[in-house]
Amino acid sequence: MPQWLSNQLLRAFQSKNRRQIQMLNDCWFFYRNKSGDSR
Repeated sequence: MPQWLSNQLLRAFQSKNRRQIQMLNDCWFFYRNKSGDSR
């Protein structure tokens, strides 16, 4: 996971921002599927 995305997720969890957590989660799955990582 890219460091910028990890930082954003940590910040979203700390502020309990559900919309941001969901959006970042979707971005991560899209990024992972697009880059072809099998991790």
